[in-house]
Amino acid sequence: MRTIRDAIDDLYRRREAIAGRSVRMAGKQHPQGRLTAQERLELLLDPGSFVEIDTFARPEGEEGPGDGYGDGVITGYGEIDGRTVCVFSQDASFRGGSLGKVHGRRILKIMELAMKAGRPLIGINDGGGARIQEGVESQAMYGEIFRRNVQASGQIPQISLIMGYCAGGASYSPALTDFVVMVDRTSHMFITGPDVVKTVTGEEVDFEELGGGRTHSTRSGNVHYLGADEEDAIAYVRELLSHLPDNNAGEAPVFDALDPAGRPLLDRAPTKLAKKLDHLVPDAPTQPYDMHEAIEGVVDDGEFLEVQELFAQNIIVGFARIEGRSVGVVANQPLHFAGCLDIDAAEKAARFVRTCNAFNVPILTFVDVPGFLPGTGQEWNGIIRRGAKLIYAYAEATVPMVTVITRKAYGAGYDVLGSKHLGADVNLAWPSAEIAIMGAQGATSIVHRRRLAQVQAEGGDVDKVRAELEQEYQDRYCTPYVAAELGYIDAVITPSSTRVHVARALRALRNEALPSPRAGRGNIPL
Repeated sequence: MRTIRDAIDDLYRRREAIAGRSVRMAGKQHPQGRLTAQERLELLLDPGSFVEIDTFARPEGEEGPGDGYGDGVITGYGEIDGRTVCVFSQDASFRGGSLGKVHGRRILKIMELAMKAGRPLIGINDGGGARIQEGVESQAMYGEIFRRNVQASGQIPQISLIMGYCAGGASYSPALTDFVVMVDRTSHMFITGPDVVKTVTGEEVDFEELGGGRTHSTRSGNVHYLGADEEDAIAYVRELLSHLPDNNAGEAPVFDALDPAGRPLLDRAPTKLAKKLDHLVPDAPTQPYDMHEAIEGVVDDGEFLEVQELFAQNIIVGFARIEGRSVGVVANQPLHFAGCLDIDAAEKAARFVRTCNAFNVPILTFVDVPGFLPGTGQEWNGIIRRGAKLIYAYAEATVPMVTVITRKAYGAGYDVLGSKHLGADVNLAWPSAEIAIMGAQGATSIVHRRRLAQVQAEGGDVDKVRAELEQEYQDRYCTPYVAAELGYIDAVITPSSTRVHVARALRALRNEALPSPRAGRGNIPL
C-alpha cells in the first residue's frame, strides 16, 4: 500500500526530473547564443514571483519519470514591478519547441486566465511551428490560439517576444498581438522558410535576409523593437509594460511627478531641454531638424520609449510621461522625407493611435508635415485607402488628445494628424507654424501663374515679382493666426512653454468620458 511519505517522495522525484530540463535546455540553447525558456522568464519577471501551472502536463508516449513534462513550453504567472502578468515561454530544446496538442492547450489555458483576470499576456516564442507528427490536432491548436488573440485584442495588452524561430502558422499569433519584439541575428520569423522559397520561386535567400529581426524592423514593419541581445529585448518589454494598464478598464501606472524638493515638476524654471525649443525650428523652411528634441523638451525628464524606431522613420511613435502619467506620442520627423506622410508612416501611426485608444493612453501629436508623399508608387499601392486608416484612427479615438503644430501643416496633412476637425481636444501652435493648403512657393506658382507669365512676356523682373507675391501669401496665409481666429487653434504659444501647456491640458482632460458616442461598429478601411 502506498503511504503519504511515498506519495511525497514521488512528487519530489518528479520535481527533480523537471528541474533537470534546465540543464537540457542550456546544453542546446547556450551554444547558439540563446537563453533557455526558464532563464528568459527569470529575466522578465521579478525574482521569485513566477508560479508555473500545468507543470506535469505531457504528450502521449512520454512515460519515464519527468519525460516530456511541459511538452516544450512553460506557462504560468508572475510579477513585473509588482504587477501580475501571465506568460508562456517555449522550450526549443524539446521537439524543437514545436506546438502539439498538450503544448497548445497549455498556452490556451494561460491566455484564458489572462483574459479572465484582466492581466497582460507576454508570450516568448521559440519554436519550429506545428508538430508534424500530430497533424491536424496541431493545426487546430493554432486556430484556437489565433481566436484567443483576437478575443483578447484591445482588452488586455498582448506582447510577443521572438527569441528563436517562429515559423509557419506560429508567426500569425505574434502578428495579432499589440507589440512584437525580436533579437538581432538570433531570432527569425517567416511563413515559409528559405528552402520552400527557393523551390517555389527560385529565389535564394538566407534566414536572416528572409525573416531576421532587422528585415522585420526596417522593411516589413512587423516588429516594434529590435533588441541587441535577449537581455535588451526583455528590458524593453519591462519598460513598455510600465506605460500600459493591466487591461482596457484601467490606466497605466502613475509615477511620482515631484522633484527632490517635493515640488511639482511644472513649478520648476524651464529646463535646458525646454529652452532649446525656442531655437529648434530653423528659419529656412526647407531645413530639417530632429523632432526627437521637441519631444524630449516636453516630456518628463526627456525620456522617450520609441516604438518601431527603424520602420517608416518619417513618423515617430512611442511612449513618454507627462507629470508622471503615460502618454502616447505621434510626431512627424523632418529628417526623413521632410516629414511627409506615406503608406508606411500612415499605417504605423494609425496602428499606434488605435493601441493608445484601446488602453486609455492620451495622445500627444507633434505636427510638421508638408502633406502626403507624391508619386505613382504611393498612388498605385493604395495611399488613399491606407492613408485613410490614419484619419479613422484619430476620428474614432476617445482618449484625451493634444496636438502641437511646430512648423508646416499643409493640405490633408494638417487634417489627418490630430486636427480639431477629427476630434482633438486641445490644439496648440508655435509662432513658426504654417497652416495652409501648401507652401508659399507652390501656391504662388498656381494662383499667380498668369501674372507671372505676363511679367515675363513684358520683360519684367519675374524673380522680384515672384518674391513679393510669395511674401504676401506667407504673411496672409502661412501663419497660425488665421486658424486661431477661427478657433481651430486654441493658443499660439512660445515653444519653451509647450510642456506647461500640454501638462495643464492633459490635467484638465483627465476625466474625459471614454465611451465613444458612435453606435454600432465601424468599418476601418483595411
